[in-house]
Amino acid sequence: MSGDGCAQLAEACSRLASRALSPREFLRRLGHEAAGVRRGLFWPLDAGRGGSNRIPGRGFRRHVDDGTDGQARHFAGIVAVAARIGTRATRWLSIHVGRDSPDSADGQLTDHALDFVHLVRTGELAPADADAWVRRTICGQGSGLTSR
Repeated sequence: MSGDGCAQLAEACSRLASRALSPREFLRRLGHEAAGVRRGLFWPLDAGRGGSNRIPGRGFRRHVDDGTDGQARHFAGIVAVAARIGTRATRWLSIHVGRDSPDSADGQLTDHALDFVHLVRTGELAPADADAWVRRTICGQGSGLTSR
């Protein structure tokens, strides 16, 4: 049985936020730590190949769970790309290049990741509160908070 990848994703948010990074750096580091998308010049290569499963496991809400151990990678990879090229372009790429239908689990997880990026970039969500947002928004029961 797989571990709780969503709880580990939330914990990664907490660890990164404790380093008092700028919102932009927080998002990029989250993409690196959870999805293997490098922070330097070669990030598009990592993102284009789908990153790497640095936090495998389950624990995601049903509507964003595609039945694989790669949802933390998917979320953080979308975050990494959107932090660099913006949410609109990232959503377009997700749908038209990644072939993630908007009403699929991956499409809905993409939308949550894009909301997350928007909230962090605008200051509506402080990096210090990102772990609670992840648990509340995309984690299922047993990940630290109960489902709505």
